[in-house]
Amino acid sequence: MSAPHSRNNDSQNNKLLTLVLGAVGVVFGDIGTSPLYALKEAFNGPHGADINPANILGVLSLMLWALILVVSLKYVLFIMRADNKGEGGIMALIALTQRLFHANSRRKWVLLTLGLFGAALFYGDSMITPAISVLSAVEGLEVAAPALHHYIIPIALSVLVGLFLIQSQGTALVGKLFGPVMILWFIVLALLGLLSIAETPAVLAAFNPLNGFAYFQTHGITGLVILGAVVLAVTGGEALYADMGHFGKRPIRYAWLGFVFPALALNYLGQGALLLRDPAAAKNPFYLLAPEWALYPMILLATLATIIASQAVISGAFSVTRQAILLGYLPRMQVRHTSDQAIGQIYIPFINWTLLAGVALLILGFQSSSNLASAYGIAVTGTMAIDTILAFTVAWALWKWSLPTVISGAAFFLIIDLAFFGANVPKVVHGGWFPLVIGLVIFTLLTTWKRGRELLLQRMQSDDIDLASFIEGITAFDHQRVSGTAIFLHATGKGVPHALLHNLSHNKVLHERVVILRAITEEVPSIPDAERIRLTELGSGFYRLEIRFGFREEPDIPKALQLCDALGLHFAMMETSFFLSRETLIPTKMPGMALWRENIFATMAQNAESAMRFFKLPVNRVVELGTQIEI
Repeated sequence: MSAPHSRNNDSQNNKLLTLVLGAVGVVFGDIGTSPLYALKEAFNGPHGADINPANILGVLSLMLWALILVVSLKYVLFIMRADNKGEGGIMALIALTQRLFHANSRRKWVLLTLGLFGAALFYGDSMITPAISVLSAVEGLEVAAPALHHYIIPIALSVLVGLFLIQSQGTALVGKLFGPVMILWFIVLALLGLLSIAETPAVLAAFNPLNGFAYFQTHGITGLVILGAVVLAVTGGEALYADMGHFGKRPIRYAWLGFVFPALALNYLGQGALLLRDPAAAKNPFYLLAPEWALYPMILLATLATIIASQAVISGAFSVTRQAILLGYLPRMQVRHTSDQAIGQIYIPFINWTLLAGVALLILGFQSSSNLASAYGIAVTGTMAIDTILAFTVAWALWKWSLPTVISGAAFFLIIDLAFFGANVPKVVHGGWFPLVIGLVIFTLLTTWKRGRELLLQRMQSDDIDLASFIEGITAFDHQRVSGTAIFLHATGKGVPHALLHNLSHNKVLHERVVILRAITEEVPSIPDAERIRLTELGSGFYRLEIRFGFREEPDIPKALQLCDALGLHFAMMETSFFLSRETLIPTKMPGMALWRENIFATMAQNAESAMRFFKLPVNRVVELGTQIEI
């Protein structure tokens, strides 16, 4: 009896180990490459600290405790509990909080606005992370051979352009290398740190949080500025939560607590030990930690690690964009699936080339990782604070935590988050404006599209003819019916679709079966097939059909229609026609939205991908009928 049980345990352990290794390769790239520049900026940036033993131990203590409190305690142990049917990330938090309050609640609107702004800030980070990571890795050439300084920017640009060029091919093959490379990376980080700590064990005093407090006692309120560099050690912490849907909570928690965090802590302590021995090493403590013979291999390994970190952020931008499209915050875009097995592996051309343009401008404009560090942090800290507010709202309204517990917990973490945010405010004039501008632009687009769709539906509904009355009229006047099935896509599924009225007006006929179809994207990752279809027979050959998709699913209407067989309604594709209404939007001064936003909405709608491609409708079975709508 014990043998099958043992084999089952072995199988589960092997699966868990595989997920842990996969998580190391994908989830921790951003935070795992922070040692390249975090401590260097603490002592070299525009507000760098003086290099002396007390400051070194104080800054190290702040970095270690930031990793413990912000990443380990807040994200890994607390926020990862707030999953939307297994999915994580700020879009999952938005979906959870939106279900907690009634439709017109002011709280719901405030939380939605905060969440969308946090999601918008992510795009600014998606541009800065590849730029600062790869640039900081390639800058190791300057340590190995100062004469190569002029080649740093061309090499960094070439690496990143190559990375964006291969996105359309998918990440499956590259992904197989992610795990082994990142495991090697963290092992090397730990070994270099251990060797340095062995030479100067006094650096272990940095684990004492009193050293961090002592730094502030010495420097007063001006000491808070150092947090702008300390936060660089925790950038990428949200990725642990955002990628939860790919790997699950346990693998990410095991990987972080048992492998990644110890490796990072050892490396930061090793860099600190080096600075205690040689303060001049502050110009690049990461690379100077390595033996001279290992410099070029370290540059190669660091470049590979930063490519992986960049890949994870790029893939994250694709994923967030797709979720935003399906949840109705962005217009339909071309989304290519690059894997037959993994639905999460997608490629969005528009986002890819936009990110590449932003990354190239950042590298050419800022010229070095130190300059880029001045732009990095303010968006990250803003998102961290928003995550705290949304997560504790979930804890209060959904998990039913007591109000004193929620208030005290939220206050504790918000003090940390807002201290980090405040420390990064001076960076705004040094480049921190860039992610804020990007975030503001994206936030405007997200909210404009959402509001524009609401107004459009209101205008369409105001012109709608009652479907039941329409069917009665059709039956009474005995219109000519032709064989086959006509499916009319309709945003609300309630009134008569404009395409149906135009078809009847111009062609003077109706099909034997007329289906009013509404595709709905729910705020959950996926919908079971048993709950996907809702079919209502309206009489006289008319049907109302609702097809529900999750925000991580691929909307495939022909595939979903096959589920109707079990309900007694069979669709033969060669006898089925799909009728779409293509609206031409005319901005006006009607109440609802500012004219400039209406023009943006109309432009976005005009450039949206067609419903035919988005819903995977057969090209030769689609008829599009146009209509004009004033908004």
